[in-house]
Amino acid sequence: MATLNYSKQRQAILDLLQSRKDHPSAEVIYQTLRKSMPNLSAGTVYRNLKLLTELGQIKKLTGLDGVDHFDGTTSPHSHFICQCCGKVDDVFFEADESLNEKAASHCNGKIQSHHVYFYGTCNECLKK
Repeated sequence: MATLNYSKQRQAILDLLQSRKDHPSAEVIYQTLRKSMPNLSAGTVYRNLKLLTELGQIKKLTGLDGVDHFDGTTSPHSHFICQCCGKVDDVFFEADESLNEKAASHCNGKIQSHHVYFYGTCNECLKK
């Protein structure tokens, strides 16, 4: 495998994602980083998000609101999605690994992992 050259833009994207817990979209990442990197292009952000996802340094969350969101936390965890405001929060708990085994009996192939989304209403929306 070829070595990957250092990229200031890629590192900035990774640092931003690892410092945030709100699972921003590519557009939010782009707009945030443009404040400190005015010459940054949207294409550079999208290419680096794809590469960081392929390298396993970030996770891409799809199917939330029609827009991909990105997560700098790569350790196993689930997500809670507020159906009112769209906020996405990490949910850490002891995963039931038997879920893979149960699902495997209902599909053709070998299940290696799973990802769980919980849907509901966040505390902020409940207070409104």
